[in-house]
Amino acid sequence: MRVIGVDPGTRSFDVIGLENGKIKLDLSFPSEVVAEEPSKIVKAIEDFNADIIIGPSGYGVPLKHIKELTERDRFEMTLVREEEMKEIPVLIGLQKMIDEMAEKNMNVWFIPGVIHLPTVPEWRKYNKIDMGTADKMAITVLGIYDQAKRLGIEYDEVSFVLLEVGFGYNYAGAVKNGKIVDGIGGTIFPGVGYVNSGALDGEVAYLMGNVKKQHLFWGGASVIAAGEILPPEEFAKRLDEEPFAKAWEAMKDGFLKAIASELAVVGDAKEIILSGRLIRIEELRKDVKDLFEDKFDLPVVKLRELEGKAKEAAQGSAIIGDGLAGGEFKELVEHVEIKKSYGSVLDYVKLPLNV
Repeated sequence: MRVIGVDPGTRSFDVIGLENGKIKLDLSFPSEVVAEEPSKIVKAIEDFNADIIIGPSGYGVPLKHIKELTERDRFEMTLVREEEMKEIPVLIGLQKMIDEMAEKNMNVWFIPGVIHLPTVPEWRKYNKIDMGTADKMAITVLGIYDQAKRLGIEYDEVSFVLLEVGFGYNYAGAVKNGKIVDGIGGTIFPGVGYVNSGALDGEVAYLMGNVKKQHLFWGGASVIAAGEILPPEEFAKRLDEEPFAKAWEAMKDGFLKAIASELAVVGDAKEIILSGRLIRIEELRKDVKDLFEDKFDLPVVKLRELEGKAKEAAQGSAIIGDGLAGGEFKELVEHVEIKKSYGSVLDYVKLPLNV
């Protein structure tokens, strides 16, 4: 059995191809390239001849085949108004990929975000949208597989909180009894991300007057330190400079608050799992690990990925595809209840929306 998982990241689109549970395809494309020439990534996916493809799902939809997608679904996957779409490469690339895959009648499925899962109590969803996009949900599923295999336990014994420190956004997820029960996405995260500002103070939003999608890709640690978006590796090398040190402390402060919140939800977490692009930088990972071990008295481990270079979300998506197709990860996918996902990302907002 062959499956493909796609992660539409802020900086890159990653593709993982599994054959009988083993990585056979491992690719990464800059988001700007996908936006300009989506045929490159679509051809690479097509050439792998997968039985099932998990497509770039954005904020997510209840599990759906590409033929079932409506225009409303496609809007909810990106939540961007048409006149702003051209300003953000990752969103352009996502929509163009879907167009081309639909034209080719490819067997593509789109997966839910955290808010769509029945395992998350409804009262945690009120006035939220970003509890974790579909790629963050997929990373958490990879974490469930990782802990179960690493500790030699059943899925219903898995319990952890996860911190994902991506290029664009941060995410904290809560897993209890092997099920995702809560999530804090990048635009409600209690502290700055690397690119994104984190939770946007309502008073700031009010004074801005007209919040646009591009504002959700700005204001993070790199902007605080340098006034521009630098490669994370350069940021890490400049932590001895005061603006960079302060920006990194702001990020870590957010990590602490998010993880403390999710530990309160889980109650009996076995460990804290770290993931994401910035976590791959050894100096940053060690700093976060030391901080958490000191504050929370729990083991702190890096998410053990499948063998490969592509980001964790692509790997998690591929695992989900394999499980949906009845492969090696079928039991895992059944356990996390992806097939029972439902609703809209907008269902729980009790404020007036201009959509």
